[in-house]
Amino acid sequence: MANAKHPIVQSILGLIIMSDLDNAGVPSADVSGQNFQSPASRPQAGRTPIANPVDIESRRKQIFPVLTMAEISATMRFGVVHHWRPGETIFQAGKASGGMHVILAGWVVISRHDGLNRQFTVAHHGPGEFTAEISQLSDRPSLVEGTAIGEVSTLQISSSMLRRLIVNHADLGERIMRALILRRMNLLDTGECGPALVGPLGNPDMVRLQNFLTSNGYPHTVLDPDDDPAAAALLQVYAPAQQHLPLVIYPDGGVGFNPSENALARNLGMLPLLESSQVYDVLIVGAGPAGLAAAVYAASEGLSVLVLEQRAFGGQAGASARIENYLGFPTGISGQELAGRAYVQAQKFGAEIVVPLSVVDLCSGSTPRRAVLSDGSYVQAKTVVIASGARYRRLDLAGAERFEGRGIHFWASPIEAKLCFEQEIVLVGGGNSAGQAAVFLASHASKVHMVVRGSGLTDSMSAYLIERIATTENISLHTDSTVSALDGSDKGLEAVRLLQHGCERIISTSRLFLFIGAEPQTDWLHSCGLTLDQKGFVLAGQAANAGVAGASGLATSAPGIFAIGDVRAGSVKRVAAAVGEGAAVVAQIHAYLSTSDSLTSKDA
Repeated sequence: MANAKHPIVQSILGLIIMSDLDNAGVPSADVSGQNFQSPASRPQAGRTPIANPVDIESRRKQIFPVLTMAEISATMRFGVVHHWRPGETIFQAGKASGGMHVILAGWVVISRHDGLNRQFTVAHHGPGEFTAEISQLSDRPSLVEGTAIGEVSTLQISSSMLRRLIVNHADLGERIMRALILRRMNLLDTGECGPALVGPLGNPDMVRLQNFLTSNGYPHTVLDPDDDPAAAALLQVYAPAQQHLPLVIYPDGGVGFNPSENALARNLGMLPLLESSQVYDVLIVGAGPAGLAAAVYAASEGLSVLVLEQRAFGGQAGASARIENYLGFPTGISGQELAGRAYVQAQKFGAEIVVPLSVVDLCSGSTPRRAVLSDGSYVQAKTVVIASGARYRRLDLAGAERFEGRGIHFWASPIEAKLCFEQEIVLVGGGNSAGQAAVFLASHASKVHMVVRGSGLTDSMSAYLIERIATTENISLHTDSTVSALDGSDKGLEAVRLLQHGCERIISTSRLFLFIGAEPQTDWLHSCGLTLDQKGFVLAGQAANAGVAGASGLATSAPGIFAIGDVRAGSVKRVAAAVGEGAAVVAQIHAYLSTSDSLTSKDA
């Protein structure tokens, strides 16, 4: 069912939530700046704070920095001065804001909307402050709205100039970047910005869309009709069939019925239009640690970079609840946080990252390379980096696929953790990702049954994780065991049967997590003529270029195409190794480009 505008949403929900709107929204245009206090002392307007008050107060100067006169002077060459009338909209939620606005005179009120057309005041910006958050690094639609209070003058700095400003002025750029990141974090914390997902919390498609938005760091609201009268009213109005849940209420009032990730992204403006005539220096397919590292290093060295990712940045590493052996993070860091930092860092240097969009064909005989995309369009690049990674294997059991999304999970995020609250669950796998997931889920589930095929964990898991699992009382390790069968109904999984030394054990559970090894995501490469190994991983270096003197270690059998990370045959399946290959491939790209440019000039 297509997305459509439904004015009835506003009228019905207006009756339900009218009491929540007291004094909320944008102040009237006749409010003058003199009525506001200084940024350091003025109270926060609006009913809903954007984060825990202690966090806001302790980091206020970082979230809402005030630029000095010298800093404002330094920004002037990067922008254009604009003047705004009282009450005029400076930028609108859901539309590109044109970059960052530095307030030169007057006051600007920043407000946000949730998917139910409720409006909340986020902050008031005065002279020396600036508007923007992470979206403005790449000129994506704004998540908030800016309105002039009285006469206002701003210095508008476009997204491309904002990136130049951040890079050219290191100290000022650090303050701006920190503010952009913290503002996005605060919008994520509130959960009342962006679209609203309406449906039962355990609904498989609700979990699918929640995971998609959460994994991509996109703020949203989740409404359960069992607890929220507005959600229940919406379901009564639209009376959707089960397959049409969840409803998605977009900030502009449009309604979607169980949309695909691609449709959801397009309605939110996450998918920009790519110019097929543009030729990028580097096309990176995949935004896991390897692809993001390649994007950061390539873009920082002046190459034009396009990154395409079919679902969410971070890859398998994004599913890691806590990585504790990554260099430089002694207290550990979640895979999603690490990927999020790299995602922002790549944009800072000008890399263009598009999610969700996948490559379905990579023509091997053309220069520049032409990549055909899942939406039927194409892009061109002088070089291609394959960083599409690997995915966890499915169970080799008849009928297992019917429980995927309805009991079987391949991801252990806080969303799944809530579904496991005080339940017994089964987790299959003996690698680091499995260990991290088991420890994380054990803090929510009543018991975690960890199933491994081998006699122990020492051959596949880091020692610190093995020790932690051994000391976690509600993790039970089942060695020399396999899943022999699954029991359940159309409603979902009900039990898992384990086979150990010829004996079967039945565990009653509605949640099964699979971390059972990886298979390469190389289906889209079969028409390219690349040399793959027997398992489908991409061969590179001498293995792919036998007899070719000086073949670079990450070069595939096709000129100008490189493979890095988990998708490369023989790679070390570790985050640090993937990041290292992402950095190393850039030098090999430079060498290839210099050679190909030299040949082109000679031919000319």
